[in-house]
Amino acid sequence: MTDVSGRLKELGEDGLQAISAASNESDLLEAKGKYFGKKGAVSEILKTLASLPLEEKKRVGAAANATRETLESAFEIRLEEIRGRERAAREGSDRVDVTLPGRAPAVGHRHPISRTLFEIVSIFQRLGFSVREGPEIEKDYYNFEALNIPKDHPARDMQDTFYMDWPGMDLVLRTHTSPIQIRTMEAMRPPVRVIAPGAVYRCDSDVTHSPMFHQVEGFVVDRTASMSDLKGLLTEFCRMMFGSGLPLRFRPSFFPFTEPSAEVDIRCVICRGSGCRVCKDSGWLEILGCGMIDPAVFGFVGYDPEEHTGFAFGMGVERIAMLRHGISDIRLFFENDIRFLSQY
Repeated sequence: MTDVSGRLKELGEDGLQAISAASNESDLLEAKGKYFGKKGAVSEILKTLASLPLEEKKRVGAAANATRETLESAFEIRLEEIRGRERAAREGSDRVDVTLPGRAPAVGHRHPISRTLFEIVSIFQRLGFSVREGPEIEKDYYNFEALNIPKDHPARDMQDTFYMDWPGMDLVLRTHTSPIQIRTMEAMRPPVRVIAPGAVYRCDSDVTHSPMFHQVEGFVVDRTASMSDLKGLLTEFCRMMFGSGLPLRFRPSFFPFTEPSAEVDIRCVICRGSGCRVCKDSGWLEILGCGMIDPAVFGFVGYDPEEHTGFAFGMGVERIAMLRHGISDIRLFFENDIRFLSQY
């Protein structure tokens, strides 16, 4: 009995020391297994009770149970200490100092094409124009025929068109926003003063052209609209868009739906007129086409060309944006490179 009691006392002291020395939960569980787990030293002593006399069995059993309870109590206290320390360490590392200034969220902004389109529309609204829109999948009639471009007209070779394979329907992806001009004149009587912004599509791709781009068509129909009115309007637009110091020129051109026709050029903003690949070494960049509406177009919408005259113009938004920001390749707008877009 004396040997067993001494052994239990020794196990209790060693067990308490091991529990106290445990620095983490793993060490603590190891001490439990060694001293008072199912296969621990105290449990091994309890297994020998069956061979002891009754009175000795009672005394040894009581002493062994007391030792195990002491160790279990010390184990729970130490386990809570270790877990509390680890929890405090985690909370300390994750703690947020609410007195520090906050981080501003990343805020996006409009794409430079969208901003340029908005600015063009705003300028013409200030000049008295209203805005009209139309479908991007357009009937051949509105995209070509009603604009004085019949099926056998050589002017169709000027535009590579995306044709829609739709049974019973002669449809295209519109190549310009000019069809809105026809739809508007069908629905309204003069005077008409309208711009038509939107996406258009052509089979064309290089540093200054994209297969999908944006255009703003504008037109005026009244009793006294003249070429001088058109020139004055577009000169004022260029002044409001680019400033008054940029050289501007009108030169004769041809469009099937206007007669006479002209193109408007500004001095190349990339090379400042000295010649580069963007302006094809001419020193000038075309920004829009314009002219007096051909009387044949009035015939498709029921306007009397003897009573009314009109002019029209159309410009590419990407081209305007390139000139505004000094960008030499139109394809940069559509690559979605955040490093490029964040500059504008």
